[in-house]
Amino acid sequence: MKMISNNTEFEQIMAGDKPVVLDFYADWCGPCRALLPVLEAVGNDYAEDIVIAKINVEENPELAKKFSVRSIPAVFLIKNGGVVDQFTGIQSRAEINKRIDQLISMDIEKTNKLNIMPG
Repeated sequence: MKMISNNTEFEQIMAGDKPVVLDFYADWCGPCRALLPVLEAVGNDYAEDIVIAKINVEENPELAKKFSVRSIPAVFLIKNGGVVDQFTGIQSRAEINKRIDQLISMDIEKTNKLNIMPG
């Protein structure tokens, strides 16, 4: 799992060819800590197919604002520059695997900018 600590790292991950799963969290957030091992396991399962990255909302408020994050954990699934799915709170490993399978199988053309879906 990658840690994004600035806009440059965010842009580098977004420029890659793999779908991206962004996890917005805070260190003090209990549900965020509970979701972390699930995302780490999923990241291992899909290591060849996706990039999972964490963004601390307190250290990166501009990215949290860009995604209109209002509660955490907030997870965004992105393919070819566009948000195609999102959820907040804790999800089961099976549910996250299902969402990632759908993400990988989607046929979406590359976009030049991030299209953020309203939450």
